[in-house]
Amino acid sequence: MVEIATLGTFAVAALASLFMAWAIGAGSSGSTPFAPAVGANAISVMRAGFLVGLLGFSGAVLQGANVSEAVGTELIGGVTLSSLAATLALLIAAALVAIGIFTGYPIATAFTVTGAVVGVGLAMGGDPAWAKYTEITALWVLTPFVGGSIAYAVARALRAEVVPEEYLIVVLAAIVGAIVANIEFALLGPADAGGQSIAQASSASLPGPAIAGTVLATAVIAALWAVAIGLDLRNGTERGERHFLLVLGGLVAFSAGGSQVGLAIGPLIPLSGELELPLLAMLIGGGFGLLLGSWTGAPRMIKAISQDYSSLGPRRSIAALIPSFIIAQAAVLYGIPVSFNEIIVSAIIGSGYAAAGAGGGVSARKMGVTVLAWIGSLAGSITVSFVGYTAVAAILL
Repeated sequence: MVEIATLGTFAVAALASLFMAWAIGAGSSGSTPFAPAVGANAISVMRAGFLVGLLGFSGAVLQGANVSEAVGTELIGGVTLSSLAATLALLIAAALVAIGIFTGYPIATAFTVTGAVVGVGLAMGGDPAWAKYTEITALWVLTPFVGGSIAYAVARALRAEVVPEEYLIVVLAAIVGAIVANIEFALLGPADAGGQSIAQASSASLPGPAIAGTVLATAVIAALWAVAIGLDLRNGTERGERHFLLVLGGLVAFSAGGSQVGLAIGPLIPLSGELELPLLAMLIGGGFGLLLGSWTGAPRMIKAISQDYSSLGPRRSIAALIPSFIIAQAAVLYGIPVSFNEIIVSAIIGSGYAAAGAGGGVSARKMGVTVLAWIGSLAGSITVSFVGYTAVAAILL
């Protein structure tokens, strides 16, 4: 009887999780990565929607474990989320996201899910996980400044005439290649040791200390990236920039899958333990939800957003996507749920300042409303989840 009840609870929570994954795939993480490339006429809308779905699914399966486990087990201390708590957290978060979708308010999924899990955990009598909250708050607060600053610096450098922009693009390609070489993938590492990067896996076959082999492998991969982009630029600067923009869009879409899938399936982690369901199966399910959202909802969003990006041009779009990729991968590495809207918007503003001066062409009022909506998403989800679990538990338990 307990197993049947657990299965029923899991089914309800899984449906809420699937809706969450669909909303994420159809929203910013599914539409934003390739919008700059569409705006620059480097790829069609439908092809972009198709690719972002596949890349998001791949990122979810290969990199989604860290954030998923953090959302499910590290946001509250002293207790393990019960099946009732996990289900309520997902239902409340999904309901708030749905309200945002249908009313047009920018409800941040990362803030909403995080707040919902914390709210039900506290209602269960759990202790605040202050160390994890410090990590999360630090990334959330630093993201606008770090992302905006990097985007500003890259955009200014590309606009300057001191160094030819072709050389700068090659250097940026080498930096991106070095980062890709050190991204951890679940399939490369031993089953009992977590993920491993391409550079680490390559260094295993090299003589000498492991760190020296990793550095050498990173340098080789970075050089290959630089050479590939450099050769492409020789066929035309604008053509090469658009191709580099496509590569960056793909990397950001992959990173979005690894970062955002945890928001959909994280609260299910405690339930999956009761059912002995492997994490890989959960990641595949969450990735499938992202894929559905990207294929069914993202094309329309990409077309709409690309009109805003069309005024950026390839340079500003490159400047915006590079820090977005870096911050998203940092969030994946440390298992921190993060708002992809916050990452992208701050990077766009930074690149906008470099081209348009103060304000960067972005409405200060619109940004103020967005920030307030983010804060309201977190505070509201904590409050609603705490009150909701307390009320339901008083009736059922």
